[in-house]
Amino acid sequence: MTATDISKLIVRTSMRDRAAFDLLYRQTNAKLFGVCLRVLTDRAEAEEALQEVYVKIWTKADRYAVSDLSPISWLVAVARNHAIDRIRTRRVKQTGLDEAAEIADPTPGPEALAVAGDEGARVHHCLEELEADRAAAVRGAYLVGESYAELAERHGVPLNTMRTWLRRSLMKLKDCLER
Repeated sequence: MTATDISKLIVRTSMRDRAAFDLLYRQTNAKLFGVCLRVLTDRAEAEEALQEVYVKIWTKADRYAVSDLSPISWLVAVARNHAIDRIRTRRVKQTGLDEAAEIADPTPGPEALAVAGDEGARVHHCLEELEADRAAAVRGAYLVGESYAELAERHGVPLNTMRTWLRRSLMKLKDCLER
């Protein structure tokens, strides 16, 4: 089969001519399988890739432009590029244990947990030194995430009074923690 004949088959395939596509497959599958096998080096994977290559040829035959280049060159390029893409996706999926060792563990270590536990106990102790309503407001604002307006409403005080309570309570906590 000549290059002109293959070119005509590709053009007819772009028009969804199944008979032309069947003939194109029979005339070129051995060559394209060889390309896939050479790139992928695994027969089963090359066979699977070849099927995917022909699906691409069926869906993208309209992108083939008749030119001075051989039509088989276009088909080989489709097969080669697809096989290379399969290798690239395989590399992404295969992350080894060596790479996992380089990833830092975001959880705190035993020393950090011990220090945090001590700090938490100190903060809790200092919160107990505050008046009950002030301690509840600090816990609500900084541990629960309540807004100043929500706290003011819950404690039945004006908004500016709540701001003052929180500012003064934080100053007392700072003094307590520095002792």
